[in-house]
Amino acid sequence: MKRRNAIKLMGLFGLAACAPNKLLSQAVNNTCDVCKNAWESLGKFTRTRYQFRYIAPVTNLPKVFIYGDSVSIGYTEYVRASLKDKACVYRLHTNGQSSSEFITRMEGLRKRMFQPNLKGGWDFEWDAIHFNVGLHDLKYLANKKLDKKNGTQVSTLKIYEENLHKIIKYLKTNYPKAKLLFATTTPVPEGADGRFAGDSIKYNKVALKVMKQYPEVIVNDLFTFSTPILKEHGVKAGDVHYKAAGSRLQGIQVAKKIAEAIDITPIDCPSTDIINAQFKAYETKKKKK
Repeated sequence: MKRRNAIKLMGLFGLAACAPNKLLSQAVNNTCDVCKNAWESLGKFTRTRYQFRYIAPVTNLPKVFIYGDSVSIGYTEYVRASLKDKACVYRLHTNGQSSSEFITRMEGLRKRMFQPNLKGGWDFEWDAIHFNVGLHDLKYLANKKLDKKNGTQVSTLKIYEENLHKIIKYLKTNYPKAKLLFATTTPVPEGADGRFAGDSIKYNKVALKVMKQYPEVIVNDLFTFSTPILKEHGVKAGDVHYKAAGSRLQGIQVAKKIAEAIDITPIDCPSTDIINAQFKAYETKKKKK
């Protein structure tokens, strides 16, 4: 074979070898764009708030999902930080609200993000699902506002119990390989708007009765864990929410339970100053766009 022809042939082989890599790169980028765009279409929080930002899946890492109320929103970043490079940690794209909302919100996410509903969407399975409902079930509303004097309780204990059975059956049916972790409802302090102190205990008693029927569900007793934390790190008297220091402690505990369930080792969680700086940098950048 003449030298010129040999060079041409080598060039053709080189182009053929490069083409699949280029196509693969394009496919990966397109898939990432498809999922990110789908995620950001779920609501305004997914485009502007740090806890609700899009998390790109990493193939070889476990996938963890957090479902919960505003308390869980507070500790989400500390779970992520404690499991950095150990797991991809996602959370519901909004507040989980009451137990009656659970299946609807989970289905909305599944249909929007996963294949085959989303072409080129997520095709992984959850390795662990950490979930909680209760704080919005026990509240009293009148005209959609917190009002324990004139309002009606969102879910009676009976409805709450029925919903928990439905939730677990839904999770076991749709995510049979996932480790399920149920977190007990965090405390309600004296003087809380729209909620009575002590109701968390009543609702947790019902929840624990339900969980005994599903021994495969791991219970994370976040109520007991959070009781002293609320006293020390509560936002203010009568508020069910926590300052950053309290959310950090909760996040470390949640990460620990998840890590035990899927056999990974958490890392030391960064300080609240570091996480808050990440919040500020991200959300400042979003506001400028």
